[in-house]
Amino acid sequence: MGNIVAIVGRPNVGKSTLFNRLTQTRHAIVSNEAGTTRDRQYGKSEWVGHEFSVIDTGGWVVNSDDIFEEEIRKQVALATEEADVILFMVDVKNGVTDLDEAVAGILRRTKKPVLLVANKADSNEWIYSSAEFYSLGLGDPYCVSAATGAGTGDLLDKVVSILPKSTAETTDELIPRFAIVGRPNAGKSSMINAFIGEERHIVTDIAGTTRDSIYTRYTKFGFDFYLVDTAGIRKKNKVSEDLEFYSVMRSIRAIENSDVCVLMIDATRGIESQDMNIFQVIRRNNKSIVVVVNKWDLVEDKSLQVMKTFEAAIRERMAPFDDFPIIFASALTKQRIFRVLEAAKDVFLNRKRRVPTAKLNEEMLPLIESYPPPSVKGKYIKIKYCMQLPETQIPSFVFYANLPQYVHEPYRRFLENKIRERWDFSGTPINIFIRQK
Repeated sequence: MGNIVAIVGRPNVGKSTLFNRLTQTRHAIVSNEAGTTRDRQYGKSEWVGHEFSVIDTGGWVVNSDDIFEEEIRKQVALATEEADVILFMVDVKNGVTDLDEAVAGILRRTKKPVLLVANKADSNEWIYSSAEFYSLGLGDPYCVSAATGAGTGDLLDKVVSILPKSTAETTDELIPRFAIVGRPNAGKSSMINAFIGEERHIVTDIAGTTRDSIYTRYTKFGFDFYLVDTAGIRKKNKVSEDLEFYSVMRSIRAIENSDVCVLMIDATRGIESQDMNIFQVIRRNNKSIVVVVNKWDLVEDKSLQVMKTFEAAIRERMAPFDDFPIIFASALTKQRIFRVLEAAKDVFLNRKRRVPTAKLNEEMLPLIESYPPPSVKGKYIKIKYCMQLPETQIPSFVFYANLPQYVHEPYRRFLENKIRERWDFSGTPINIFIRQK
């Protein structure tokens, strides 16, 4: 559950190319910050049935010579602390550089498994020259070509074989798990303290499967759930960039281990790029979401109009997925904090909602008949039957059509919106599949 693989190495050895190959994307999270496009790269990868997260640390370096090495050192230190497996990339064509040696020096001291990946080995000649990397003292180099994909299969086999096996869950499967996530200073801790209050004895701490997600059982006022706490977000006296990197790294584990994510947004700062980064991670993991605009007590104009504008702005930024509850609260004055728990509970129930097949067909088929998918090349698309798939992680609906390949994204979205109008799936992503009947 929630294994993280980090890619480290000096610039231009092909970290991003390997990242894109492993996650089969072009770009993961991109945030435009202070002119430099730093790719906040986080994605999911799957190999022979094992799913894991991949993080490309390359996007975190501030490019300037004097702090260059320092930055890479920091990155590597971060990766060794947070990741389960580290891929250390070097470039066969350049051979061993001073910077490679510096990085290897840090990696030799870590207890985490490190795989040495010699990139740009496009031909056998280059594979022979990879032998010089034995001098780094990190074992056999895996020769790959990230650009063509050569050798990446063997590398992935190895990665999967050394990923820590997730220990049996210590949490009760039927009880929902809520994670409270957000940028630093959005008020996550205050919110958790507001829930738990001083009555610490109601709380039982179960160390989660990952070493730093702690499940706190909450049973009060008729609620029963686990709070996934990203325990020990250690206060680092590092530069602000690192803090941001940390909070995204840490949120990833919490998000992956939860069912519902409560995303905290600071009312005094509005919605920022990092809120969006975290939102993307929640989306990519198909988790349910409740957005809480915290510190509402500090906003001067609390009129309904301001709320509406704020809410519209949030939904617009997060489109096309905009069907989720937004709550204006204050952890400090405890205003509406129970509303947050109620919303999280409702959203969790929506995630488990089942629509009977007969009911679904009765409502959806007449709609589809009045608004059929647009015909393609003179062919008419007919949808005669639909159902909700059983036992899926998120509500998934399948529509059987004669020409499924011609049903495109806009029509899928139309179907999703119609389902949302009729049944309450607020806060939860929905899958729409079109299959051959």
